[in-house]
Amino acid sequence: MAKLISKTYGDALFELAVEEDKIDVLLEETVQLQKILAENEDFGRLMNHPKIIKEEKIKVAKTVFAGRVSEELFGFLTIIISKDRYREIDEILRYFVAKVKEYKGIGIATVTTAVPLKDSQCKEVEKKLLDTTRYKSMEISYDVDASLIGGMVIRIGDRVVDSSIRTKLSELQKDLLKVQI
Repeated sequence: MAKLISKTYGDALFELAVEEDKIDVLLEETVQLQKILAENEDFGRLMNHPKIIKEEKIKVAKTVFAGRVSEELFGFLTIIISKDRYREIDEILRYFVAKVKEYKGIGIATVTTAVPLKDSQCKEVEKKLLDTTRYKSMEISYDVDASLIGGMVIRIGDRVVDSSIRTKLSELQKDLLKVQI
């Protein structure tokens, strides 16, 4: 359900950004808003408190955000609050950011390896990803997981390419267990 809510509201904000030709402005504001909300957990608790009426929550949001964010983003926040969807604000904003990056041709990838990669290896991975995808640029986060033994696991959205030795050994083990003697 939360995924449907984040998609519905995220798509609405994206369509507004395209219509108003404010994709870059709303993307930047949204990223800043995500940071602010993450740093101020008390604000989230206040917005999610069941005994505080919506009108009061909207007044608080107006005091905090009016004049500091665009009218479009403030209006969007007002709708989120009035529809009791503030609990999903993080997912909604994350969905919107991902949708804008997809629209702009920016791929988001996570590369996990058994050992840290050198800068030259990171550049090779980025070049290979750009060559094999339709993206114009990539935002790559690199993780280290020694249990992979070797190779790498690449995640882009819901796609996963797993060329780790751990996975290959696991597949070999399954194949060997299937052999009848």
